[in-house]
Amino acid sequence: MQQLQDLRVSRIITLTSPRALKEKLPVTDHIADTVCRARREVEDILSGKDSRLLVIVGPCSIHDMKAARDYAMKLVSLRKELEDQFCIIMRVYFEKPRTTIGWKGFINDPHLNDTYDIEHGLYHARKLLIELNSLGLPTGTEFLDPISPQYVADLISWAAIGARTIESQTHRQMASGLSMPVGFKNSTDGRLQVAIDAIRSAMHQHSFLGIDQEGHSSVITTKGNPFGHLVLRGGSDSPNYDAESIVMAETQLEKADLPKYLLVDCSHANSGKKFENQIKVWDDILAQKEAGNKSIVGVMIESNICSGNQPFPVDPCDLRYGVSITDECVSWHETEKMLRDGADFMGRVRAKA
Repeated sequence: MQQLQDLRVSRIITLTSPRALKEKLPVTDHIADTVCRARREVEDILSGKDSRLLVIVGPCSIHDMKAARDYAMKLVSLRKELEDQFCIIMRVYFEKPRTTIGWKGFINDPHLNDTYDIEHGLYHARKLLIELNSLGLPTGTEFLDPISPQYVADLISWAAIGARTIESQTHRQMASGLSMPVGFKNSTDGRLQVAIDAIRSAMHQHSFLGIDQEGHSSVITTKGNPFGHLVLRGGSDSPNYDAESIVMAETQLEKADLPKYLLVDCSHANSGKKFENQIKVWDDILAQKEAGNKSIVGVMIESNICSGNQPFPVDPCDLRYGVSITDECVSWHETEKMLRDGADFMGRVRAKA
C-alpha cells in the first residue's frame, strides 16, 4: 500500500504535557496573587473603573534570559514608583509571527541556531514568567500558537492577538477561552473592522479542537471573553494614533456596540519601525489625554536595555547585550524618561479633571 500521510514530515517529537511542566515549575500563592491582581486592574481600566493608563512595555521579543531579567529588575521598581498613574505590565513575547520566514521566537528556537528545541523553549519561557511574577511584575504576551497557552497562560495578565492572525478563526476561538483580557490588533493594512469582528467573536462561547493539561486531543468549550479590546498599531499606508484616527476608531466601536476603549501601540506601523518615533507617538497620546480623550486607556511600548536593533541571524556569541534582534526598541534610559515624565504629566491632567 502506498504511504498516505507524513510524506513531507521529517520527524515528530513528543513534548512534556502542560501538567507535567507545571509540576516542575509550579505557581506559588504569591505568584497567583500577582497574576490575578494585575488581571483585575486591567479589567477595571477597560471597564472605566480605574482611570490610570495601562502601559505594556518591554522588549519586542525575548531572546536572552539574562537581559530579560536585568530589564525586569529595572521595570519592577518603576512600576511601584509610578503605580498611582500607570498600571505597568512587562511585555514578554516568546513567539514572533513571520510574513515569510525568519526566527519564530524563543519558544520555537531558544538557542537561536535553527535547532528548534521547543521543549527547552517552553521550560525556560515558563521559568522566566515564574521569576518575573515572583518579583511582583505582571507579564503580557502575544499568543501565536494555539498550543502554547496551555503551558504558560496561567502566568499571563494581558494577552494580544497579532495583526497577522487577527482574521484566524483558531485565534478568535482561543481568545474566547483565555483567562485574561485580550487585545486585538488591527490588520497590517490598517483595517479596524477585522479586529472588531474578532472582539465580537471572542465574546461568545465556542467549541473547537485543542489539548487538555495531559496533552490529549480534546474538545474545548469556552464561555467567551468579555474583555477583548482594540489595539491600534497603524497600517501599511499610515499610522493611526492621531486624534482623527482615534475618533474614527471610536465611531467603529460604537457602531459595533462595543465599549469605546482602546490601546495605542507606539511601535510597528505607528512608529514606522523607528524607535525614536515611539517617543513622538507617546507625546501625542499624552496631548490627547490632556485634551480630554477618554477612549485611550493604554499604550504599548517596545523597549529594551539598549536602543535600536541588530542584524540576525548571526552567531549568537556575536550578539550585543540588551539589543533587540527583531524590531527596534527605545533604550531603558529613554523608557524611564518617557514614563516618569508621562506620570508627572498624567498626574497634572487628572488633578485638573
